[in-house]
Amino acid sequence: MSTKVAVVTGSNKGIGLAIVRALCKQFSGDVYVTSRDVGRGEAAVKTLNSEGLKPKFHQLDINDLNSIKTAAAYFKVKYDGVDILINNAGIAFKASDTTPFGDQAEVTLRTNFFATRDMSTHFLPLVKAGGRVVNVSSMLSASGLKQCSPELQQRFRSEDITEDELVALMQRFVDEAKKGEHKQGGWPDMSYAVSKIGVTVLSMIHARRVSKERPKDGILINACCPGWVRTEIAAPGAPKSPDEGAITPVYLALLAPGATEPHGKYVSDKEVQPW
Repeated sequence: MSTKVAVVTGSNKGIGLAIVRALCKQFSGDVYVTSRDVGRGEAAVKTLNSEGLKPKFHQLDINDLNSIKTAAAYFKVKYDGVDILINNAGIAFKASDTTPFGDQAEVTLRTNFFATRDMSTHFLPLVKAGGRVVNVSSMLSASGLKQCSPELQQRFRSEDITEDELVALMQRFVDEAKKGEHKQGGWPDMSYAVSKIGVTVLSMIHARRVSKERPKDGILINACCPGWVRTEIAAPGAPKSPDEGAITPVYLALLAPGATEPHGKYVSDKEVQPW
């Protein structure tokens, strides 16, 4: 039996680091901290080592396609794939940031949606039978969806939306935001929310695809909301600690062998939420 392996993107701090901590305690296999910056990633490993945990580290910048491909090749050769993939890496502008909205939209979508999609493109084929994929979304994806036009809501809730259509819609938002026309286009005034709508819907599309293409492999793919967590992205007054924010992503990552649900769902506090 080959060693099992879990990979968590953007995990040198915050919720990602808390997810690694929990997996080190609960998952019988190797757990990888990944981050853009090697120094920060290795420092995170040392922090967990001081707690008696033994994660491993691999450099991974989801905004760099070569970095994604290099990491994918590493896990393919060393482990013949991955058992758990948690797409956690993401960014958010603070409310006080004066960067023009169009620029915020472009930068936010580039990381949170397009780079997460690149990760999935190269890592989903590596997910082994019985594997688990968890895409960290946000409560703002659900609230943002309700602020979209009826037409957009219909597409984002549709069972037949394709990945290409979703990509085109996400690009349309960026293009319209840069022109200052996103509200007329039916979008909310929140680029982070739109990026996480994309993550949630992408999870549902990928779940349908893997069920069709690998029906006997028992792979489960879900999006989740960790809750409002005290991180650099959220406010210091948020009610949840990073370790509490890690609970739902880790629950989905460790769904029991043979489980069939949840799959292709949006999950918060370990419960499937309406979409």
